[in-house]
Amino acid sequence: MQARKFDLEDRLINFAVSAIKISEKLPKTFAGNHLASQLVRSGTAPALNYGEAQSAESRNDFIHKMKIAAKELRETYNCLRIVKKVCYCDDNDIAAVLDENNQLIAIFVKSIETTRNNSKQQ
Repeated sequence: MQARKFDLEDRLINFAVSAIKISEKLPKTFAGNHLASQLVRSGTAPALNYGEAQSAESRNDFIHKMKIAAKELRETYNCLRIVKKVCYCDDNDIAAVLDENNQLIAIFVKSIETTRNNSKQQ
């Protein structure tokens, strides 16, 4: 069997790890702790929700779970932008994670759209 070139689950897990690592670098202040907690919650949720989507009971259930994961990705994106603007982390570290975040959002949007279109055709 040939190895898959593109594994969304692995990308989501790696993204979650990146969010955790960034959260660990934030200062131990009220704002830093708040953003760190938010980043860990929203940054790890897409991987977990995607796992649930893989066991969806119907197409509608799959779409619903994928939409939740997409919402969490958007939330993470905004949290990362705040962290970047406050200058809590190196711009290069944040830029790569923001780029991956955008790519993942695009993948989820396309997957939801494709599933909806396939549902309409059947």
